[in-house]
Amino acid sequence: MENHEHHKHHNHENHPKQKAEMDHSKMDHSGHNPAHGEMGHDHHKMMIEDFKRRFWVSTILTIPILLLSPMIQNWLGVDWNFTGSNYVLFALSSIVYFYGGWPFLKGLVSELKKKSAGMMTLIAVAISAAYFYSVAVIFGFEGKTFFWELATLIDVMLIGHWLEMRSILGASKALEALAALMPNEANLVDGNQTRKVKINELSEGDIILIKPGEKVPADGVIVEGKSDLNESMLTGESKPVSKSVDEEVIGGAINGNGVIKVRVKGIGEETYLSKVINMVQTAQKQKSKTQRLADVAAKWLTVIALVLGFGTFFTWLALGETVSFALERMVTVMVICCPHALGLAVPLVAAISTSISAKNGLLIRNRTAFEASRKISTIVFDKTGTLTKGSHEVVRIVPLSSDYDKTELLKYATAVESPSEHHISKGLRRKAKEENIEIPSVTDFKYNAGVGVSGTVNGKKVQAGGYVLMEQLNKDVAEDKDEGIETKIFTIVDDEVIGFVTFADEIRESSYEAIKVLQKNNIKVSLLTGDNEKVAKDVADKLGLDDYMAEVLPDQKQDKIIELQAMDEFVAMTGDGVNDAPALAQADVGIAIGSGTDVAAETADIVLVDSNPKDIANLILFGKATYRKMVQNLVWATGYNIVALPLATGFIPGLMISPAFGAALMSISTIICAVNAQLLKRNLITTKE
Repeated sequence: MENHEHHKHHNHENHPKQKAEMDHSKMDHSGHNPAHGEMGHDHHKMMIEDFKRRFWVSTILTIPILLLSPMIQNWLGVDWNFTGSNYVLFALSSIVYFYGGWPFLKGLVSELKKKSAGMMTLIAVAISAAYFYSVAVIFGFEGKTFFWELATLIDVMLIGHWLEMRSILGASKALEALAALMPNEANLVDGNQTRKVKINELSEGDIILIKPGEKVPADGVIVEGKSDLNESMLTGESKPVSKSVDEEVIGGAINGNGVIKVRVKGIGEETYLSKVINMVQTAQKQKSKTQRLADVAAKWLTVIALVLGFGTFFTWLALGETVSFALERMVTVMVICCPHALGLAVPLVAAISTSISAKNGLLIRNRTAFEASRKISTIVFDKTGTLTKGSHEVVRIVPLSSDYDKTELLKYATAVESPSEHHISKGLRRKAKEENIEIPSVTDFKYNAGVGVSGTVNGKKVQAGGYVLMEQLNKDVAEDKDEGIETKIFTIVDDEVIGFVTFADEIRESSYEAIKVLQKNNIKVSLLTGDNEKVAKDVADKLGLDDYMAEVLPDQKQDKIIELQAMDEFVAMTGDGVNDAPALAQADVGIAIGSGTDVAAETADIVLVDSNPKDIANLILFGKATYRKMVQNLVWATGYNIVALPLATGFIPGLMISPAFGAALMSISTIICAVNAQLLKRNLITTKE
């Protein structure tokens, strides 16, 4: 029996809202948030276009710069110099320096204002040193110009930035896709007529008509009709979900063949979609330990680059080399040392993993916990509705009093349970509807966690619950030898036990595979339930679980997690995010299960929109893959610097690279990190199959 753990009240309206770090004022009432979607992306796209334009202009100007450079002419064995050719070279290079190099020079000023020298400082110092030294040579200083190196260096830097920003935009595409899910118009029911209105004109309580194939324009409850709705983009659930009267629909879902009328419930920031977008954006802004490590490494690399750059310059001068040679080495060191790859290595993986997860119904609220999911050694499942379908269909209705027949028993049981949102209450309501029984209303409804419910029905005091309630009331009920693994709920009217109703809860097909995947990855799987020993053992045996804990009251769940942690287990807990809040908060990784607006489970680190246990296995494998990608990128980014830096200084005889070649290497390193991060997409696809 389920100890009435089942009364997990999902009062959607009372959920604490997600407060994301963003300007909600930019959000219109349709839930279509330009701050998440278009505005951010338009700004990003404009920046990408700007880098692209600067790159092409600089590259075209680089061709004459190359042809007029003495060193290139020497290589080609030609002499294309003419009167004033040096000044043409100077003029073209100045355009490339000020126009092509502008983003870096602007970045230098911005970084200096913040008193944190970074990548832009490095690039700006390198190109400025090359430019101003070359200008001095044109106007009489003894030495050689660096104009062609300067131009090619800026070209490579611009294309590197352009490609990097395109990758970052790609990582945020999921947010754009989510924001674009919401349609612009709705069919508002006005008396016997319907008229098209803008989404932001809708208000709570309005009735809207949704035709076949249309997108649901706002969160709401069906008041008429039934249909299959495709919620895959919102929940990751691939199969269309059948919905009828009194069931909730999510804004952005696509209607199937039925015509439904919906009472609007959530608009603007209240919508499920907005909450998802907020959550994803907040998670993308969050920094995990790995990201903070990358930031620290990038900062140190900037300091090393500046120190090493100037150190190389003065060392070569001290060794008697020319200023132009010493300067070339300094510029190369600074360029090679640019921690672009390092700056991109981890944040890009983080942004991509958050976005892909959201598309697949895994909402990451705490990035550190998500990355820590690779360390999980034990996972504790709350049984009902997770490993099992949680549908709780009525199996038997057994009266124990001659004054009440099956119909009366079902009527009183359903009435007292009706304020609850749990599967048992829904199961009773379904059965009552099937039997065409009119359900009386209940007053003075009270819920006692883990024990049962009570209320007044038809002027009589009615209570419902399992064996724990029976013990508390000192009611002696014989164990039913045939009850098997059914959940049993007793009904008491005016202190008389009038009978019981039993429910069966099927194990989900996907649970078997999920448990296998977890155990194959050396993760122990445990069951935590308020149900009785028999039910818990049956589920644990069928699924081949490592352990089970039965008859656990909601307030004892946290203690069970603490016990496991005391045994040095790294524990993940999955629950519905409301009743299991203390246990979810206590666990090393808290995974809330819940669909629709229940997504606002405050205490969980990760929210699974669908209640599919397979998603939990996917989540852990994806967490491992994400961490692996971050480490690969960090190793690549730092390893490249360790190898390339000595070559840049020129201190290794016979191994010396030019500034432009150094810049190309730096950009290739950045692009490899970006491509490697994008490959993460394949990992979730693999785990979802």
